[in-house]
Parts: sequence; structure tokens; C-alpha cells
Amino acid sequence: MTDIQTDIRTRLQPLAPQQLELADDSNLHIGHKGHRGGGHYRLLVVSDAFTGLSRLARHQKVYQLLEDLFRANNIHALSIKACTNSEYLIGNNSFYPLKES
Repeated sequence: MTDIQTDIRTRLQPLAPQQLELADDSNLHIGHKGHRGGGHYRLLVVSDAFTGLSRLARHQKVYQLLEDLFRANNIHALSIKACTNSEYLIGNNSFYPLKES
């Protein structure tokens, strides 16, 4: 796990996640047009802090916690699946497979 991945996990702790999966897909984007550094990540975060929030509001909560990592170009792209624990348990957890955790 890289320092950035550890930092992302630490910064998301205020959400009290029941599950947090993070995959680094940066190697798939090396050399593409417009790539100026920063990692490409996929995130699954399961937290009851998302209860009653729209998909947009859930993503905004995550982005607020990681905002300075985007500004510092440590994160270039982040794909987010954010759900509550009950949504996750009933199967609303479709997310393309993560290779890392």
C-alpha cells in the first residue's frame, strides 16, 4: 500500500466506514493524453454516515475529506461507490472488482 493510499484511508475515517476498499489503477493511465501525474483510484466506502443522502451528496462528503489531495495532484481521478451498510448488505453493492484493499 502506498503512502497516498494510507493517507486516503486515514482521511476517510471520520465517515466511520464499515468497509473501505481502495484500488490503485494508476498503471492503466500512464502515458494517456493529459496525464500530468496523480493517481487514479477506485473506492468502495460503506458507511451509515451516508444515510438519507443523495448519491451526489455522498460523493461530495468523500471529496471534501480528500480535497487537498486533489489540489496537490496526489489524486487525479477517483471513482466512488458510496453506500450505507444496509444498502451494501441487501446487495446494492455492485462495483467492478477491486484488486487491492
